[in-house]
Amino acid sequence: MHRVAGLPGEEAPAGLTLALGRLRRLGAAGLRVALPVPGHPLGLSGPPEFNARALEAGEAVIAAGAGLGLVPEIYEAGPEGGAGPDVHVEVVWHCLPVREAPPADVPSLGEAERELAQALQEATAVLSKLDVAGAGPVAQAALEAYRARAEAGRQVLAPGYPPRAVRVLELAQRVGALIDIALHAGGEHGGAVSSSEIAARAEALRPVERTARRAQVAAYNSAVEEQERRRG
Repeated sequence: MHRVAGLPGEEAPAGLTLALGRLRRLGAAGLRVALPVPGHPLGLSGPPEFNARALEAGEAVIAAGAGLGLVPEIYEAGPEGGAGPDVHVEVVWHCLPVREAPPADVPSLGEAERELAQALQEATAVLSKLDVAGAGPVAQAALEAYRARAEAGRQVLAPGYPPRAVRVLELAQRVGALIDIALHAGGEHGGAVSSSEIAARAEALRPVERTARRAQVAAYNSAVEEQERRRG
């Protein structure tokens, strides 16, 4: 269940359908995603109060043209260790003012595609150096998860997105799968991985992960960017 709290003109939290209609009446022409992490406010434009909430959540949505943003807060209720129908999950999207300004560090689709090609080479090189590119149940699970996402790639983005956006998002997912393998497949090949080795691995892959996140944001936001170019 998803509800939106704090919408202008609405005293109580609203369902998504009503909330999206209200945002459109308030001037929203589209939605942008932000995927910030500490030290990298990717997709955000301020003010600091909104950025802090988005950074804590690790994600946010910006209603372009309305001066508003949404930050999710997830609640779970049910038996400990439960899953599926035993667990009730509710998402409350908190609506807050945002600054109408270019979002931080979001590349164009062309830039993202070029950066991803280099990042894929770097991720593969790190995997080969760490000797985690081949076997092990964690590595295999990560590869299978990537393959499943790739199979669904044609449905990842809604109709109307540029074909290049689908290509960029699929490649970003592939890079993300390789990062998962490198970060979580240690210790499967005949020896334990020390904490210093884990830290070194994470440090080596941090620029690659950053590139993959930037590409995802570029792909998801490309429909809004295209609309704004046409209006301009």
